[in-house]
Amino acid sequence: MSIGVADIAKNADPATQVVGPDAALHYAAIVQSSDDAIISKDLNGIITSWNKSAERLFGWRAEEILGRSVLLLIPKDRHDEEPGIIARIQRGERIEHYETVRQRKDGGLIDLSLTVSPIRDAGGKVIGASKIARDIGERRRSEARLVQQARHLAVLNHVSEVISRDLDLERIVQSVTDLGVELSGAKFGAFFYNVVNEAGEAYMLYTLSGVPRSAFENFGMPRNTAVFAATFNGEGVVRVGDITKDARYGKNAPHHGMPEGHLPVVSYLAVPVKSASGEVIGGLFFGHDLPFMFGEESEALLTAVAAQAGVAMDNARLHRAAQAEIAERKKAEEAKELLIHEIKHRVKNTLGTVQAIATQTFREAPKAERTAFIARLHALSDAHDLLTQQNWALVGVRETLDRALAPFRQRDRPRFTLNGSDLEINSTVSLLLAMIVHELGTNAVKYGALKTESGKIAIDWHAADGRLRLRWAESGGPPPDVSPARRGFGTEMIQRTLRGEQGAAKFDYAPGGLICSLEIRL
Repeated sequence: MSIGVADIAKNADPATQVVGPDAALHYAAIVQSSDDAIISKDLNGIITSWNKSAERLFGWRAEEILGRSVLLLIPKDRHDEEPGIIARIQRGERIEHYETVRQRKDGGLIDLSLTVSPIRDAGGKVIGASKIARDIGERRRSEARLVQQARHLAVLNHVSEVISRDLDLERIVQSVTDLGVELSGAKFGAFFYNVVNEAGEAYMLYTLSGVPRSAFENFGMPRNTAVFAATFNGEGVVRVGDITKDARYGKNAPHHGMPEGHLPVVSYLAVPVKSASGEVIGGLFFGHDLPFMFGEESEALLTAVAAQAGVAMDNARLHRAAQAEIAERKKAEEAKELLIHEIKHRVKNTLGTVQAIATQTFREAPKAERTAFIARLHALSDAHDLLTQQNWALVGVRETLDRALAPFRQRDRPRFTLNGSDLEINSTVSLLLAMIVHELGTNAVKYGALKTESGKIAIDWHAADGRLRLRWAESGGPPPDVSPARRGFGTEMIQRTLRGEQGAAKFDYAPGGLICSLEIRL
C-alpha cells in the first residue's frame, strides 16, 4: 500500500488539522517547507514520501529514494534498530526524540533525533510510519567540545596545583613534561632547560616522558639549529605537521636531519618556557611518529602549561637562591660568632692579666684604692660582654622600612612619609616586610608614584590582633593600570609570599594611585 503526504495529514494532531478538501495540499506545503527532514514509509520499510529537507540532509533526491528501503539510510551496524522501530509502530506507539546515527548518500554519518509516528488508514489500522529527523550533529559537537574543554581545564588546574605547591626544580619540570604529553596526545615529550650551578656556570638538563632515558642517552643536547632556534630564542611556538618536510629541517651538519637511531619524529610541537623577566629558561618539545597529530588546541594548551611552568620555575629558582643565601648567611654568622667569642676570650684574658699586674703593683696601696681599681676592671669586662652578646630576635619596623626604601630615596626631594609606632618585629617578619616594601618600591618606580616628579608615598603601620597592619598609599603618579594582564611579578610575589596563614595583601588601584594594604602575622 502506498503512503504519502495525505496519509500523514490524516494522522496529524487533530488540533493542527485543516478540515476540507484542501487539507492534503495544506499539509504538503508544510512538509515541503519544514526545516526538518520528514519521511514516510510502509511497514516493510519502503520509503513512500520525501521532503526537500530530507534531500538536503541525506543527499538523496526524491526520485532516487522513493520506493527503496529505509535501510539505505541506516548504517549496517545499526540495521537491527529498524525491526524494533517497526514493532513499536505496529503497536501504535509514538517514538519521541530517539537519538541515533544515520547515513548520507555519500556514506557520511549524521547524528539525528528521530520522532516516529504511526500512520493509520480510515479504519484505524496502522499501515506505516512518518519520521521527523532533526540534525543534532552541531549540538553533539558542542557537547563534545564542552566535555573536552572541561577535561582540559581539569588537567590545567591539576598542572597548576602540582607545580605551584612544589619548589623542587627537577620535580616541576618532570611533572610539566608528563602533563604536556597527556594534554597533547604526543608519543613522547622532552623538556630541555638551563640551570646555573654554584660556580655560576650555565649548563642544560632535560626530562623525558613517554620513553626511557636510554632512548636519548646516545644523543647530544639539541643545538641552536634552524629547527630549535625559534624555541631557544623565545621567538614563539613551532607546530609542524611533518617536520621532515619543513624548510628548516636537515640544514645542519653532520646529520642533516635526525641522527640514526633517533626517536621517530614526524609531528612536531615546541613551546619556549620563559621566566617573568622574559628570560628563556628552556623549551618543551613534543613529537609523534604520525603526521598532523597536533592542532591549534594542543598548541593553546601547551602554551598555557609553559606559562605556568615559567612561574613555577621562577619560584623554584628563587627558593634555591634563598636557600643558598641562608646557608651562606648561616656560615657567616657561625664564623662571626666564633670570632666574637675568640675576641671576648682574648679580652678577658688580657683583663685578667691586667688585674694580676695591678694587684701586684698596688700591693702596698690602700685597700680601698685596690678594690676600686678592680671594680672598674670588672665593669669594663661586663660592658664588653654586653657588647658582644648577639640579639638578632627583634628589629624595629621603621629601621626595616628605612633600609628597604633607601634605594628609592632622593636627597633633594622627600618622597616618603612614615607614620607608625616604634614597633619591634622578629627577624623573619622584618625580612618579609623588607622584601615586600622593596617590591612595592620597584613597582612604584616602574608604574606608580615614583615614575613622576611629583609622586609621593605614605606608609602607615600599627599592630593589632597579633598582626602587623601596614598601608602603602601612592599619590601624584600616573593613573594606575588595573588590567590583570599587566600585573608584574612583584605583585604576584607579594600575594604568593603572604598566601595562607602568613598574612594577606590587598591591592586597590584607586584613581589617585595604588593603595596596598598588608597584614603580616607577628
